[in-house]
Amino acid sequence: MESIGVLLACPMNSYLEQQLDKRFKLYRFWTVPDKSSFLASHKDSIQAVVGNAAAGADAELIEALPKLEIVASFSVGLDKIDLTKCKEKGIRVTNTPDVLTEDVADLAIGLMLAVLRKLCESDRYVRSGKWKRGDYVLTTKFTGKKVGIIGLGRIGMAIAKRAEAFSCPISYYSRTEKPEIKYKYYPSVVELAAHCDILVVACPLTKETHHIINREVINAMGPKGVLINIGRGPHVDEPELVSALVERRLGGAGLDVFENEPYVPEELFGLDNVVLLPHVGSGTVETRQAMADLVIGNLEAHFQKKPLLTPVV
Repeated sequence: MESIGVLLACPMNSYLEQQLDKRFKLYRFWTVPDKSSFLASHKDSIQAVVGNAAAGADAELIEALPKLEIVASFSVGLDKIDLTKCKEKGIRVTNTPDVLTEDVADLAIGLMLAVLRKLCESDRYVRSGKWKRGDYVLTTKFTGKKVGIIGLGRIGMAIAKRAEAFSCPISYYSRTEKPEIKYKYYPSVVELAAHCDILVVACPLTKETHHIINREVINAMGPKGVLINIGRGPHVDEPELVSALVERRLGGAGLDVFENEPYVPEELFGLDNVVLLPHVGSGTVETRQAMADLVIGNLEAHFQKKPLLTPVV
């Protein structure tokens, strides 16, 4: 398989890069100064693209690669891949579900605790020497808080199970009600927001879920509500979120993702009711290696004419 060209869309993971380099003819797209010329001269040798949450395969890239057979995502999300174009051209698509579920769910709970108990602020309080001048302010209890989840897929369910361990009543919104699930279902995000203390975004990013968190939803949560986003940045109308947090119309937020990563609204930096993370939901050594192994496994399966491990298209 050393002759098969694989285009790595952007820097992702050193282990993944090493494994791809061992098995395929690897092209690092981000190192190419003139991408149009590069694609024109390598269009007949590139048969696979590996993308992630930051960069994937849009219609323009797919059209430029007539020999493209498979797009493997180093992520569970598929919003950076033109799935319609892939289907149209018979290009296979894979992602990395399941292996990152636990880490992302763990992080969601961590963000809830960090926001409500002000863990980051408390840490800074000690480091700055302020504790010597008096005790830190009282914070908010997490156990028993009503948790609403948008998107009750693998990650949403994993978050729900963890929150239940803290005696949190669970409710959810999804495109359709899941009769087999015991949790309370709300037919709209606004209704869900109005009936929970903590609202978690855990759905895929699609045209329908773009800015699913808007002014109406934020107002429904109110000044004691907390938003947790471990989905995608564009799920949230960011200017509306920023103004609500600054004006304290929303109680707090724990954010692992942003609309224009790695750029984060600077108005958030000085707020004590926000915890900001650099999109590290699946960012553990163990999980990133498992994700990389899944990407490699899917590519090898495809080019050896075997069934794909995690097919999407």
